[in-house]
Amino acid sequence: MLVTVGNRVLELGGPHLTELRDSNDILHDIAALRDRISEDGYLLLRGFHDREQVLKARHGVLEKMHKMGKLDRDTLLEEGVMADGSKTLFMGGTNEDLPELLNVLNGDHIMRFFDRLLGEQSLTYHYKWLRAVGKGDYTGAHYDIVYMGRGTHNLYTVWSPLGDIDYAMGGLAICLDSHRFEDLKRSYGSKDSDRDGIGHYTDDPLVITNKYGGKWATTEFKAGDVLIFGMFLMHCSLENTTNQYRLSVDTRYQSSLEKVDERWSGKKPRGHH
Repeated sequence: MLVTVGNRVLELGGPHLTELRDSNDILHDIAALRDRISEDGYLLLRGFHDREQVLKARHGVLEKMHKMGKLDRDTLLEEGVMADGSKTLFMGGTNEDLPELLNVLNGDHIMRFFDRLLGEQSLTYHYKWLRAVGKGDYTGAHYDIVYMGRGTHNLYTVWSPLGDIDYAMGGLAICLDSHRFEDLKRSYGSKDSDRDGIGHYTDDPLVITNKYGGKWATTEFKAGDVLIFGMFLMHCSLENTTNQYRLSVDTRYQSSLEKVDERWSGKKPRGHH
């Protein structure tokens, strides 16, 4: 099977692209989860969120987009079909107008999980990175530290698909072992997007693996799945080749005892500036 990762067409199961592995077999063994994320750089947990809660959150997001005129009015709301002329939509913020979404992202289930993973009380940034990615678009390869590195570096991203995402719709892909690319961490990984005016490292995933090694990995996702990783894991997305919006949200979690990047927390997070 051929899929488009960034701006490259790669063969799944070929020399450059493989499948992500899930960690549901060790979900209730917190020591094993810590070892796994340290070793692999990520945790894929199937069905982590309650699926029905995620689908309620999806419905709320789609209703908001419908009111904005972003959806095709001749199709079912839940299909998320793009209206003519519509493009990718970024809805980052506190999303207080989407309570069903916040119930998932700030709920007891995920907060207790990070309390256990971190071994102390956790917190989540008030800012949520909510995206509706349209046809032909994708996210270029990057480290998250570039965008939120002014607090603790012991910060975790949770990527949650809001709906079922197949290869055609374009889920997330990660570069295996990229949390160990020390030269890349010292160079690109030391940058600050606001201070240095820098963003994605590249749109071509093979630029990274040809220089530093590793291999790309992806999978298909269901509503309720999560992909968890640290600040120094190179990742991008597959291109959305459909006429339906790919809905997903990134959230961040850390220890409440460590320094917070204040751009992303508080009642009115400042964000990039």
